[in-house]
This record gives sequence, C-alpha cells and structure tokens, in this order.
Amino acid sequence: MALTPSTMLALGTKAPDFTLPDVTAGGKSVSLKMHAVKKAVLVIFISVHCPYVKHIKHELAKLGRDYQNKDIAVIAISANDVERYSDDSPENLKKMAQELGFAFPVCFDETQNVAEEYTAACTPDFFLFGKDRKLVYRGQFDDSRPENGKPVTGKDLRAAIDAVLADKPVDSNQKPSMGCNIKWKPGNEPDYFQKH
Repeated sequence: MALTPSTMLALGTKAPDFTLPDVTAGGKSVSLKMHAVKKAVLVIFISVHCPYVKHIKHELAKLGRDYQNKDIAVIAISANDVERYSDDSPENLKKMAQELGFAFPVCFDETQNVAEEYTAACTPDFFLFGKDRKLVYRGQFDDSRPENGKPVTGKDLRAAIDAVLADKPVDSNQKPSMGCNIKWKPGNEPDYFQKH
C-alpha cells in the first residue's frame, strides 16, 4: 500500500461533468447536471479495501446523513481496477454503502475516466464545488489517520461545506488528503500519477 497524497487540483477549477451508474440503486445513472440547483456538490473518491477509507467510513456516513437535507449533493465514486482488486467490485461497494447507511449514491467509474478528469490520486479524495461548480475545497477529511490516534471528526471538510452553504469564503489553507493510491488498470495510469 503506497501512501499517496491528493493532487491538490487548482482552486477555481470547473467541475468536470460525468454520468456514472449508482451501484446502490441498480445502476441508475447519476450525473453532476442532475444537481444543478444545489448550492454545492461534494465528489468523494473511495474504495472498500483501503485502510484510510475504513478509518473514516462511519464518520463519512454520518456526514452524509447530517447534510442530506441541506443544499448540497454528495456523490461517492470508486474507480479502482476490480480485476486486480475484487474487494472494490460494484457488489462490495453496494454492500458497504448498505452496511454503513450511506445517504448518497456510490458510483462505479469502470473506465477510470472520471477519476482522471478530477485528478483523483488517493482514497479518500474529496472535491467540493460551490454554486458555480468551481472547486473551493480539495483536501483532507480531518487530521486523523489510522496510525496517529486523533479522533475522526471530518472537521476540515465540514468547515468547508458549512462555509459554502453560508455563502462565506472557504479557507484556502488546505491540507492534502492521504490514502491508498487509486488502483489504475495496467497502462491506464495518468501522467500526474507518475509524480507520486
């Protein structure tokens, strides 16, 4: 397992649109455009097997429930190569979502094109966009890691979401998320991945 930081995509970057199947809803399509009326959209790259996702999964589920009736759409995406990492299959993603009670769709990016367009590098990796769908936060959930004993609160991400919902600026001093690298299919690794 290679500990990989997020790429820290430039703030102000426009959210790439996508349409992906939601594994929790029988493959029903989910797209960014579906949520055009929302004040904010949070896109999360996750996996089932990653210890860093496992470390925050209960608090991530709580975050989804806490904001499900607010003016924000939350969409989780898994892009890992399931031929080599079968734990991250759509079936296992659905099982994880059901067990944790995720209040948001979990999509499967089989081609890995969406992950590449977002410059996703690790799981978990978070991208928060404001009303104009420009990037306002990309960084860590909080300071907690499996090895440091700090409590999992999601405070960094929650602060960013709360700022957007209150029409306030998001603090631009952001720390990268850290986690397992996206499991790219052989020969599918994007240029930015080589840097890690």
